[in-house]
Amino acid sequence: MSTEITVPSNDDKNIVTITHLGGILFSFIPSLVVWLLKKNDSEYIAAQAKEALNFQITLLLAQFAAYVLVFILVGFLLLGLIWVFNIVFCIIAAISSSKGEYYRYPLTLRLIN
Repeated sequence: MSTEITVPSNDDKNIVTITHLGGILFSFIPSLVVWLLKKNDSEYIAAQAKEALNFQITLLLAQFAAYVLVFILVGFLLLGLIWVFNIVFCIIAAISSSKGEYYRYPLTLRLIN
């Protein structure tokens, strides 16, 4: 295994940036598709698509919990916070990935290894 750190190409950066931003509108679908199709092409794409996929799965679980809590009126607030959380962190991740940085989402379950 090589210890060299390769600089991601502009195409790799663009794919990952779109993958992170796609999570805002399409949830886990963009990150799943990119991870399945491109994980063997680039270490950078594989790592970032997996990170985005884990984040979106975590948000889906949080949304499910919030929908259950809607019945005691706390869920409405949580749904709004989850929505804002998704937008803010997807934009931060997209900006970081456009620079070629590896971004790690906070408070994310690492379900896909």
